[in-house]
Amino acid sequence: MGSSRFNTAIQKIDQANAQDPHKEIFQGKEYPKELLYSLRMSAWLDKLRPETPEILKLAARAQHIRRWEVPRSSYSMDRTGYLKWRTFLYAYHAEKASEILREAGYDEETIQKVSTLLLKQNIKTNPDMQLLEDVICLVFLENYFADFSKQHEEEKIVRIVQKTWKKMSDEGHRAALQIPMSPAAAALVKKAFKNP
Repeated sequence: MGSSRFNTAIQKIDQANAQDPHKEIFQGKEYPKELLYSLRMSAWLDKLRPETPEILKLAARAQHIRRWEVPRSSYSMDRTGYLKWRTFLYAYHAEKASEILREAGYDEETIQKVSTLLLKQNIKTNPDMQLLEDVICLVFLENYFADFSKQHEEEKIVRIVQKTWKKMSDEGHRAALQIPMSPAAAALVKKAFKNP
């Protein structure tokens, strides 16, 4: 059980993500895409660290808040455009989450801590940021990697898996190795690990 303001903030984040016009079917049920993503983030965080602080739980739930409002196509479809889009999104998610946390009654210090996590600052030196990064990578590997890997050339996928692995902690690695995967996806992961 969280505090009243925590429950209010989570409810408002979910309401915001429930407005996503893009849908995804999971276990026979249709979800707004970013709402489902945020639920998966919370589930993995609870699995890794059930007793984690509120700031991490809030940052995990708000990781992709209202992401559909800034489509990938709004930036050039190259590496530079991708990096600009991603950097803008970090600030966008931090801004949207901050608005909700203020409405829910959080103090500015807490809001700043959540924003810092959403801005992806100090991954390797901030244990909270490292844990959040592990959760992001685990959600990707478990739920999105198989479909993503079918859309790109093998060489690119192997590089992405290698980069993902480098972002993760030893704890994240152990969790990732327990994720069930299709034979094709598992083969790509195995190849990435064999040639780091």
